[in-house]
Amino acid sequence: DAKVIGKDAKTDLALIKITAKRKLPTVKLGTSSDLQVGEWVAAFGNPFGHGHTMTKGIISAIGREIDELNAFPFIQTDASINPGNSGGPLVNTQGEVIGVNSAIDARAQGIGFAIPIDNVKSILPQLEHDGAVKRGFIGVAMTDIDEESAKSLGLKETEGALVTQVIPDSPAEKAGLEPYDLIIEFDGKKIGSGKDLMKVVSLLPIGKKTTIKVACV
Repeated sequence: DAKVIGKDAKTDLALIKITAKRKLPTVKLGTSSDLQVGEWVAAFGNPFGHGHTMTKGIISAIGREIDELNAFPFIQTDASINPGNSGGPLVNTQGEVIGVNSAIDARAQGIGFAIPIDNVKSILPQLEHDGAVKRGFIGVAMTDIDEESAKSLGLKETEGALVTQVIPDSPAEKAGLEPYDLIIEFDGKKIGSGKDLMKVVSLLPIGKKTTIKVACV
């Protein structure tokens, strides 16, 4: 029997607790921070109900962003992934789990996607403690900036998130952000667009203090 401890639709992940009267086998969680294109990997799962299936291939790409599917950039692999593989492990040649099989591109062959295990591990404490993921919020409305907008505002930067509104009594207001501030760095990460800022902010722990770098008009 299994019980759902926590789940998060935005990342397509859940944490379950299995109650068993015997010792269950486990797999070691590796790291996805040092993955390289061309590494051999194997995917495990139950494609189309065919249980205990293993397929092999390589890592085809890393950092594949498909926002409508997942909050985390995917690992792309040509190891065959089919319906029924989702939730199964993607492992390296040491048998360590470096990703969770998640999605396919139905238009193609040999294009499957897995959630990097470091991203999985980053939300496990919240799923275990709170049953859900609480996401960061700073309280701004924003837009992207192009060369014409930057020129009209007297800005040299053409990348970043341009603040258009600051919500009263929000973290952004307390930090001194104002409309027309161009956020170019947040929490030590370069910000190229409003989408970049949303991702970085949403993944920060609630209550964390951080730094913002802005280009002012």
